[in-house]
Amino acid sequence: MPRWDDGPMVGRAEELDHLMAHVRRAADGRPSAVLLAGDAGVGKTRLLDELAERATTEGVRVLVGHCVDLGDVGLPYLPFVDLLRPVAADPELAPAAAGLPALTDLLAGRPGVTGAEGPDAGDFGRAVPHRSLRPAVDDGRLQLFESVAALLGELTAAAPLLIMLEDLHWADRSSRDLLRYLLARLVDERVTIVASYRSDDLHRRHPLRPLLAELVRLPAVERLELAPLPDAAVEQLVRRLAEQAGCLDRSSVDDVVARAEGNAFYAEELLAAGLEGETLPMALTDVLLARVELLSEAAQQVLRVAAVAGRRVRHELVAAVSGLGTGELEAALAEAVHHHLLVVSDDGRYRFRHALLREAVLADLLPGERVRLHAAVAAYLTANPSAGTAAERAHHARESNDLPAALGASLEAAAEAKRAGAPAEQLQQLEAALALWPAVPDAAERAGRSQIELLVETAGAARSGGDVHRGIALLRSARDTLGQDGDPLLRARVHYTLAQALIWIDDLVGAHRETSAAMALVPADPPSPERTWAAATHARAAYYVECAQDADAAAEEALTAADALGLDSAWADTAVSVARMHEEADYDAVQKRLAEALTRARRSGDLDVEMRVLFNQAIVAYEAGDLADTLARSTAAVDRACAIGIEWSFYAAELRHLQVVAGYMTGDWDVSLAAADQLARVPEMAAHVRAAGLLVQVGRGDPAAADRVAWARSLSSRFGTQVMLMITAAAADIDLAGWAGDAATAVRRAEESVHKVAEIWKVDRMAAVRLVAMALSAAADAADAARLLRDTATADRWVADGERLVRLAAEAVEAYVAGGGLIGAEGRAWQRRLDAEWARLRAEPTVEHRRADAAAFAELGHVYEEARSRWRLAQALLAADERAAAAEELRAAHAVAVQLGARPLREAVEALARRGRIELEGAGRIVETAAVFTPREAEVLALLAQGRTNKQIGAELYISEKTASVHVSNILAKLEAGGRTEAVAIAAQRGLLPTS
Repeated sequence: MPRWDDGPMVGRAEELDHLMAHVRRAADGRPSAVLLAGDAGVGKTRLLDELAERATTEGVRVLVGHCVDLGDVGLPYLPFVDLLRPVAADPELAPAAAGLPALTDLLAGRPGVTGAEGPDAGDFGRAVPHRSLRPAVDDGRLQLFESVAALLGELTAAAPLLIMLEDLHWADRSSRDLLRYLLARLVDERVTIVASYRSDDLHRRHPLRPLLAELVRLPAVERLELAPLPDAAVEQLVRRLAEQAGCLDRSSVDDVVARAEGNAFYAEELLAAGLEGETLPMALTDVLLARVELLSEAAQQVLRVAAVAGRRVRHELVAAVSGLGTGELEAALAEAVHHHLLVVSDDGRYRFRHALLREAVLADLLPGERVRLHAAVAAYLTANPSAGTAAERAHHARESNDLPAALGASLEAAAEAKRAGAPAEQLQQLEAALALWPAVPDAAERAGRSQIELLVETAGAARSGGDVHRGIALLRSARDTLGQDGDPLLRARVHYTLAQALIWIDDLVGAHRETSAAMALVPADPPSPERTWAAATHARAAYYVECAQDADAAAEEALTAADALGLDSAWADTAVSVARMHEEADYDAVQKRLAEALTRARRSGDLDVEMRVLFNQAIVAYEAGDLADTLARSTAAVDRACAIGIEWSFYAAELRHLQVVAGYMTGDWDVSLAAADQLARVPEMAAHVRAAGLLVQVGRGDPAAADRVAWARSLSSRFGTQVMLMITAAAADIDLAGWAGDAATAVRRAEESVHKVAEIWKVDRMAAVRLVAMALSAAADAADAARLLRDTATADRWVADGERLVRLAAEAVEAYVAGGGLIGAEGRAWQRRLDAEWARLRAEPTVEHRRADAAAFAELGHVYEEARSRWRLAQALLAADERAAAAEELRAAHAVAVQLGARPLREAVEALARRGRIELEGAGRIVETAAVFTPREAEVLALLAQGRTNKQIGAELYISEKTASVHVSNILAKLEAGGRTEAVAIAAQRGLLPTS
């Protein structure tokens, strides 16, 4: 398993800069000291290692001393022996100590004989009296202290000095006294002292506490608290370690980040445990429990009660369950708090300093003790309902094996979660009740519903929480449990509810099968809610499988019955289906119909239908090319979903995705990226929302984009039917490959994705045009490079690949139009892009194609793609020798690239400007070939671009083949290229190819 200190340091740049500022001030003659505090494992040692490396590169001499936990048998001055050992071993430094006989034993590595340890009241657990900063020491110790200070002063005369003392909480008394003396004595020398210690080890009577209180009063001494790493830094660290270990599972990474709570050591151990299949690694458990075992038995009992009760616990509960008397309890709690194992929250509750500490205490409990404590807590909560929630009672009842009470409490907790708008918690409690059902004989009577009804309710909670696959599994279980002899109305309800969920995962054939079964179970006359909903869902499913006549009949029946029964939600749901299938050509008519549907949906109180209407209002605006309205509608709808507690329901997630995409297209990249990146822990079914942020990351050239694209690709492979995730991942992957010059990957990903979309979405396949157009761009770049080298065979192969892709796109458009689809503004823009790239791939003139391409994206309002089109248009204009027009396009594209922070596009625009000798504001001056290459190298480079071998270059320039080889090697080195072809490509990109 790789370690977290194997790679670049993460998350501590600010602290490192702060410490380096101290070092630089000392180098200027202003000595200072930093007391570096932080919990065990938070990263103090790694920060100091980085500081030592950085300081060394700036000419600072670094001496490091380590304190060691030797219990009651401490060795005096051990850290100073450690840090001065290199001085004694260095022939250049040793003479500085030759005139200081008091240091003989210290430099010889004999700390135990340097001076006697005086009594230290703090070491024996008693209060430490105040000492002055210049302690009263005997003559022998004073001579030693003065000698150490003199030696350090001598060393700083040659170079600035950085002294690092690690783990000061383990320092012996003599070392503490010497440190106190040095900090008061070294006032003119070029020295920085950084001493680290574990803040979580400093209990109230720890002997280091009074020294710290004295030292921070010195003007040159600062205390720096190393806080836990932010989640983003922990994620970066964990992803790097996971990738090195060959395990990049997103859910595992998220789990480690959440549990580590900013502690790098914990993160490393948890990741290792995950890879090895453990719950909590033994190494980490031992570290955590070692601190617990130092406490008294009463304090340990308090921790056991608190661990069972939860991470946050009231004083009254601990008092009731622990069995300790008032005085003993208060002393035990004080001990746990003073040893930094428990923390008092603002609301007066006790909580564990770190969640993993609680896990370790729980894991150490014997089974019988754990059951007994859970039963005691459950009894307390039952007797005092205001002291906890139904969810807490359910948990403790389950853990104490009181299953009937656990069932009732779980259902109560689910109802509370639903009222609070928390579908994930509702699902958790309902699934717990389902698990208990077989073990409780009178479960139906206690629950007030059948098992089938509970399954359907649980599936609804799963759908609201964004776990569509779980909801489908529950509905299938309900369907199979009912069998062929179950109540027809309940069976119909299960069938059409299952069909709705199957539509969401694009299993359209399966959805149509389920709605057909529902329709067969319930007669049309008399109208009933079950038949009305079956017809409404069947209309939608039939439309999707191109059974238009059947769909129209079902829709008409559903609308009529819904009006007759006053089922506004069913009417609204059907109206959405009808509006989307029959009135796409009339934007105003569609939005008017949807507005009426929204009114009815809200009147009915059906949140699922309301969110479906809101999504369709936004997607209709998107398809009409009104991106501003799309962004406004999707943002308002997402806010509504959050307000009612269903932010990860299916349509809420789709609206989030639309919000991210619309922000990307309108050029609101920071808003788009924030909307995607703020979703630290999202349901896997909504992974396409986070993946949409990849478009911005790739566009900006973010170094982390490649890892994120790999994650999206792997997740897309796992969820084969999640088309939007697949399309988003493919688009980002193709774009990334295109900027990297990897045309083969771009073409392969486009082909794979287009075929997969065709398998799942038989008709709605317009996304293929976008994917193909993007891949054609990369293929055309590769063909251009081949033609530059006179490699016609390779260029022809890229044309053949492009022709295959163009056929796939044509088939997709044909299927879409044949199915009644109307090509909107976005589809038209990508068609124009495809036409332009296909012409470029075949080496045809592209100016007019590029004008149409740029105009289409400008009409759509896609800021970034319009800028890309202008860049390519400028390329075509330069080829047609229209420099003035090209300059105008380049300047417009460059301004957008700078505004968006689109580094790859900006660099491409600037490279084209250099080749065309066009000045761009803020792009730097044009670099001439002569500024990089010698005249002979320029001649060799020109021949390289024509595909000449070294022998041919030598013959043409009247030099030997060996001399030609030397020139080629120099060119490769200057361009940092790995080969001849790459060198020509880089030179062309940078505008360095000779023009004649």
